[in-house]
Amino acid sequence: MTKLDINIIQKLFQKRLPDSHKGSHGHALIIAGSKSKMGAAIICAKACLRTGAGLVTLNIPKKERLAVFTAIPEAMIEFREDKNNFGKYNAVSIGPGIGTDKSAENILKLLISNIKSPIVFDADALNISAKNYDLVYRLPENSIITPHIKEFDRLFGNHDSETERRQTATTKAKELQLIIVLKGYKTFITDGEKSFENSTGNSGLAKGGSGDALTGIITAFLAQGYEPLQAAILGVYLHGLAADITLETQSTESMLITDVIENLGKAFKKIQN
Repeated sequence: MTKLDINIIQKLFQKRLPDSHKGSHGHALIIAGSKSKMGAAIICAKACLRTGAGLVTLNIPKKERLAVFTAIPEAMIEFREDKNNFGKYNAVSIGPGIGTDKSAENILKLLISNIKSPIVFDADALNISAKNYDLVYRLPENSIITPHIKEFDRLFGNHDSETERRQTATTKAKELQLIIVLKGYKTFITDGEKSFENSTGNSGLAKGGSGDALTGIITAFLAQGYEPLQAAILGVYLHGLAADITLETQSTESMLITDVIENLGKAFKKIQN
């Protein structure tokens, strides 16, 4: 297992070319949000934009459109009720705040049936899959799943320790041909062959919304053309680094995930320097 540090990240990170345009940096689709859970969608999209995606489209219920127009005008919208073309995007993520009802399950199945490129799978997408385990086996190769401890155990059975979870994550990543991001203290990332332990982040991230932001960050890197394992590594490290920078002005108690998103720029500058 490799411990992530800034030297590894700097070797992976690619600076923008000065003559690039929005089309150079990918178009990300985020399927997120539902009634009473639009905050998850907005957090995810904002983090995706702050991480450099050229374009971000949010797939949301039509009734919730005003929340997005107000909170994040830089994002585009497509409505969940319409016939959507998932294949036109450079990266797709699904899960934050979509709920676990039948309509959420249906769009999850529709997405898996209509896309062959890697998907970032998080939150309610994982909870739905825990009850429909065949969905995990149908995910495109090199998709990225980002469970926290409880979501991981719902998917793969109860574990008594972090060591056991990491062993299962390594085995399942290889078996299912997925990237598994096991979120928590020193987040663990594995593709079944190579495994990494993160070195950034703090307990200020132990709040709702942190995982939604991480999904947006990883999706942005995937949209910009990074390989899935690289996108996961960069996303986890940058997410934690921005949280560490946030401690310069906030405490672990007062930190909000919106503070962390606002500090992504400083995290990028630290990596680039």
